[in-house]
Parts: sequence; C-alpha cells; structure tokens
Amino acid sequence: MFRCVRWWKKVPTRMGFEPTRAEHNGLAVHRLNHSATSSCRSMRRSQSSLSSVQALRLKMVDSQYYLPNDIGISKLDCVEAFRLLSPQEKMYAHYLSRASWYGGLVVLLQTSPESANIFVLLQRIFRKQNPVQLEQVAVEAGLSSEEYMAFLVYASGLYANMGNYKSFGDTKFIPNLPKAKLKALVWASQAFQEQPAEMEVLWDSCSCLLYSLEDGQKQLGLGDKGITTYFSGNCTLEDAELAQRFLDSKKLSAYNTRLFKRVNGEKSSYEVRLASAVRKGQDCSQWLEGECTSCCGTFIFEDKEFTVKRGDYASLMEKVCYYLQQAQAYAANDNQKKMLEEYSRSFTLGSVEAHKEGSRYWIKDKGPIVESYIGFIESYRDPFGSRGEFEGFVAVVNKAMSERFASLVSSAEVLLPELPWPREFEKDTFLKPDFTSLDVLTFAGSGIPAGINIPNYDDIRQSEGFKNVSLGNVLAVAYATQKEKLTFLQEEDKDLFIKWKGPSFEVQVGLHELLGHGSGKLFVQDDKGKFNFDQSKVINPETGEPVSSWYRDSETWDSKFTTIASSYEECRAECVGLYLCLNKQVLSIFGHEGQDAEDVVYINWLSMVRAGLLGLEFYTPESKSWRQAHMQARFVILRVLLEAGEGLVGLEEVTGADGKPDARITLDRSKIHTVGKNAIHRFLCKLQVCKSTADVEGGRALYDNYSAVSDSSAHNFLRLRETVLLRKEARKLFVQANTRVSGDNVELVEYEANQAGLINSFVERFQDDAEQLEADLLEMSKRDAPCWC
Repeated sequence: MFRCVRWWKKVPTRMGFEPTRAEHNGLAVHRLNHSATSSCRSMRRSQSSLSSVQALRLKMVDSQYYLPNDIGISKLDCVEAFRLLSPQEKMYAHYLSRASWYGGLVVLLQTSPESANIFVLLQRIFRKQNPVQLEQVAVEAGLSSEEYMAFLVYASGLYANMGNYKSFGDTKFIPNLPKAKLKALVWASQAFQEQPAEMEVLWDSCSCLLYSLEDGQKQLGLGDKGITTYFSGNCTLEDAELAQRFLDSKKLSAYNTRLFKRVNGEKSSYEVRLASAVRKGQDCSQWLEGECTSCCGTFIFEDKEFTVKRGDYASLMEKVCYYLQQAQAYAANDNQKKMLEEYSRSFTLGSVEAHKEGSRYWIKDKGPIVESYIGFIESYRDPFGSRGEFEGFVAVVNKAMSERFASLVSSAEVLLPELPWPREFEKDTFLKPDFTSLDVLTFAGSGIPAGINIPNYDDIRQSEGFKNVSLGNVLAVAYATQKEKLTFLQEEDKDLFIKWKGPSFEVQVGLHELLGHGSGKLFVQDDKGKFNFDQSKVINPETGEPVSSWYRDSETWDSKFTTIASSYEECRAECVGLYLCLNKQVLSIFGHEGQDAEDVVYINWLSMVRAGLLGLEFYTPESKSWRQAHMQARFVILRVLLEAGEGLVGLEEVTGADGKPDARITLDRSKIHTVGKNAIHRFLCKLQVCKSTADVEGGRALYDNYSAVSDSSAHNFLRLRETVLLRKEARKLFVQANTRVSGDNVELVEYEANQAGLINSFVERFQDDAEQLEADLLEMSKRDAPCWC
C-alpha cells in the first residue's frame, strides 16, 4: 500500500513576462478562519489582539491566495491570422489544437490532488447553466453580486491556470467568498438538481482542499515545502535524487514520468509511471520497432526495487494521439507527417526517444505557416526540476515581425563572439534556427509565455539545432499598462516606461531566446570515453587551471543542476539579453536608432531591475524557497547590479501618497554602458563556466548566494517583500478562441474578454464528449488519491 503521511500534515513550511503590479483593490478579504475553512481546520486564530500593523501584514499575505474581482482578462486576437490560412492549413491547425487542448488537461493531474475534481465540478455546473443564466440562481441562493463575481473569477482562474495553483508563482488560490455561500450555489444549480447524489459526492471529494490553506498546501513543492503530484506524498528530495540516478542508469528521461513510493514496514520500493496511451498488459508490438523493449519491468537499483510501467494519463494520451493522426492528413510536407508520427508513437508508448525524433523533424520543418509543438516540455513546476509539464501550442506566422528575427539570426555569428566567455566555451558551430513571430491560436497548458526556445533536449540543441518563437499577440496585450498602476518607479520614468516597455521587451525576448538559450557549450564525455573538447588546452577562465569537470554519458543540464537548473538558465539568458541589447547593430535590426535606441536600452534595464523587486512576491520566507524561475532570475540580476555600486541602481523604502509602505527603484542611465555592462560581463562569464563544466557545487553556491532574501543586508528584502505584496496586481488571464469543423470548412469561434467568455470557451471546448471525459478525469484522480495522503 501507499503510505499515508502527508495530505493533512501541519508543518511550517520560458520566457515569462512579469505581471504588472498595483495596490490591492480593497475588496473584502476573507480571513483564513472564516467559514470557508472552518470545516477543514480545528484551530482558529484570534484577531482581536492583533495590532493594526500586524493585521495589515496578514492581509497582505492572505491576498496572495485570492484572485481579485477586477483581475484583467484579455482576448488573444488571431482572427486575421486565421483568416489568411488555406482550407488545408485550417484543418491542420484545428486538429493540432484539439490534440493540444486534450493534452493540456494532463496539467490538472500534474498540479494538485483536487484540481481535476474542481474542474469537473465547474464543467458540470456551467454545462447546464452558463454564467448569465446562473447569476439569478446565485442571487436566490443568497450570494451578493461581489460574491458571485468572485466565484466567476475563481472559475476563470482555474481554467486559465489548469488547476488551483497559479502557473506563475505556484501559490494556491481559493474562492474569495465563504464556503457556505459557494455550497449554496452548487446546491441550487441545475446540475445539482438533476444529479444531487453525484454532485454531492463530487463536492465532498474536493471542497475541503478547494478552500484549505494549511501550510503544506499554500504552494507547490516537495516534502514539507508544499504539494506536488509529480511525486507521491511520502517522497523526499533524497527519493527524487535516487530515482534520478536510477533513470540515468536505464538511460530513461524523467520528462514524462511521475514517481510513487511504496513503504512496506522498513522496506521502500518505487513505481515510475510513463505517460502513455498504452496501459500495462496491452499489446503494443506494432509501435515497438526501434524502441527499447526492456525499459518497463521491475529492477533492483542500490538495493531498492523500481518498477517502470506505462499508462499514466492513458485516456488523455489516447485523445492526443487520435487528433495528431487526424492532423497528419493535412500536413504540408513529409517533415510534418513524420513529426506527427513520432509524436503519436511517443504518446502511445511513453517514449521520450520518439518525442526527440519528432523534435528533429520539427527542427527540419523550416518556416511553416502553421507552427506547433506539443509534449512534456518545461520542468519549471517539478520541484526537482526534471519532469516536464504538458503543453501544446498552435500558432500562425506573422511574416512582417519574423523578418526582424530572421535578421537577428543572420547576425548571430557576429554577435556570439561578443559574449564574455572564451571561444572554447561556445558551440563549435552555430546552427541557425528558425526564429519567427507567431500569433497564437491555441496554447494549452498552465500558462502562456512570451517567447520559447525549444526543444529542451541538450543533445539535440548542442549538435542539431533548435527553434525560437516570439508570441506576438501575447506581447501585444501583456504590456498594456496604465500609468497609475505602475509601481516603484519615479514619476519622470513612467511615461518613458509606458512608451518603450513593449519595444524593449521585444528586443529582450529576441536576444534571450536566440542568443541566451541558444548559446554556450556543454563539455561532455560520451559513453565511449570521447570528449567534445580538448582537455589539454581548454582553460577555466575563473581559475586559470585546465577544465577538470564535465558531463558524463547520459547526464544532462537538468539532471545535474536539478532544483536550480530552470532559474539558473533563465538568469543566464536574461543576462545575455541585457548585455547584447547594448549593441547598436542589434537595436538597428529592431528599427531603433539614435535617442530612441538609447531609450530602449534604458527601459530594458530599468524593466529588469524593477522586475527583480517585483520578484519578491514569488519568494516564500517560511520555506526559504522561490516559486517562479524567471522572477528568481530577475531578483538575482537586481542583486548583481546593486552590488556593482557606484550609484548604478538605487533602491529605497518610502511612504506612498496613500500613507502606506512603498519603494522607489532608480537606474543611472549614464552608467549602464560602463558599470552595468562590466557587472553583467563578470557574472555572465561565471554562470557560463559553471554550466559548461558541470560545476554543480560552484554554480549552486554562486546562484544561491544571490538568490538569498533576508533582512540583514544593505536592503531589507523581507520587508520590501511585504511592500510588493501590498501593491501587487494579479496576472492577466487570456481568453482563447475555439475552432470548429463545419462541412469542409473550419470556423473560428471567438469569446468576449471577460469571465463569462473565458468560462464559455472551456465548456464548448470539450462539449463533444463531455460526460466521458469528465468520468475519465474523475477515475484518474480517484486512482491516484491514496498516493497523496
């Protein structure tokens, strides 16, 4: 049996764009001890003895766990891009979108024990009554207009994040209305009236966790640091490290796996589940050609029993494979057909090797009109940093903007030598990638980034290539900023910031993805003992000694640097962007000359140091851990630039016009090209050297030092964190269109940019097989339930 040790345990505890920040909107915040959580908690905290300062701080902390009623919701506009597609391209995009959306539901099961059940509860309610129809029911059930809006906001947030933890920051969010009110609404709904027994069971299965803010459930994490469903509840960091060594010994990637620990007396054993449509015992011989047939089974490793089995998320993987096979009929070329064949084989068998093969064909598919990628991709949310969250996107090329990125690619071989590490630390040959600007039609997963550099497989990136994409219609709405909501800047900087934030970030994204993630060599010794560098000649510039460490055989960046790998790499890429944006040739490629170019540089650097301050929202003092890779990276850069001194960056605590704590961050633009550039030069070289040489100890010491958040340094970052929380604004949610086949045509179905539009889009997205899909999700959730307690 799986040992129950965790569920109610009470122990203390790509390139993403940074969210804008503003003061909390003042809506009533329900305290942790209100009726929402009283049924799940035995202890109540008295507020009567709290000072006003303590109460304010508690309110600031609590506001992290609610989405405000005035949260921004924007529509991803792809009407014109979709209209210009041919009928064949529209069909191709449609079926790839369907595969992505069904695969995206895997994220529910990768996020928390309760996410899938909450999703089904909401789907059943809204399938019977849309948000407009349900509003009158809410009034009759005793909900105020603000409470009903809070319910719609919560539902929108769960859909947009594919779970009840924020995709950007990994903190839990709960409904901002009393539990009794939400229960009354559920009981009054048509869905409950028609199936009271089933709906009550569904409510009981998730309502406690839906509202719980126990210490171990406030954020994602491993062991005592939070909740994760990549590992069973009794797994520790030591278990994760042991499993990684086992997987390395079998030459298996962790990307599409989960780990479940069984305890029988004093003896522990482990189950490694591969995500696949094929279940245990199913005949899969037709797919096994060229596959390792011995990867599944039971093995003894370091005196522990490991069982590797297929079948995780099987019913969802079946849907993904079905739609990928449908898409093949509309592929534009052989590369796309072979790519989809390999993806289908990957999701059928749970084979990362097949996905890598599909990725090779994807790289070869240069300049497609419809671009896509799908699979277990980013490892940000695995607490150990090795397992990929499912995502799939479908997008249409924006030709005009793509021309700029193509010019940047053409200049790459001139720009790479400017980076601050020796030539031997750069790839032997720069493999020119596709770099396109895309308008997103579909992005299924927990969130939508601004840019992507994929695939993430080190061996392919180093020797075969990669692709870069910038998501243009995401950028177009992500940075719409109101002056009064711009926090922590001087008044004289705000107009310039609003004018140049978008253009400067476009430059940063291009450099970050192409020359950040696309640069740098990993020193490797293969399984035959051959090195990809000259041991006798390559000198470590930090020590002056020959290179003495490297990656061996099946070791990868993620498997070596584990918990810091994602943030460390994002920091390296961000530093490359800051460093190379000082180059006039780069700025000219993006159409910036003279004073405009200087303003772009200034705002890019100012944006980065401001983002470093904003990043404090994503730090958890109780566990001394960071919850978001990009924001940790930006805080590290802020620390590096503050340390540079000479008045380059200023950061002071002030009192705002409203009488509440505030902060001001300043940047001396006259020192960016000197003090700033030198600081980034030194730091970036250190980052690359540790990465190239697999120096985990040195890299971790360097990165952990700058990641530290305390109240004992020159700046009280713990107190500044409270100020950031006080003045934060929730991250925007996006409404995406659906596609629908009508005869020989594909129609684009759009929705309004509000809570009702976002909710309706998800209900209609899965209406064809809603009941079976919901039953499958509940079954998978129920099967795993014993693993989390």
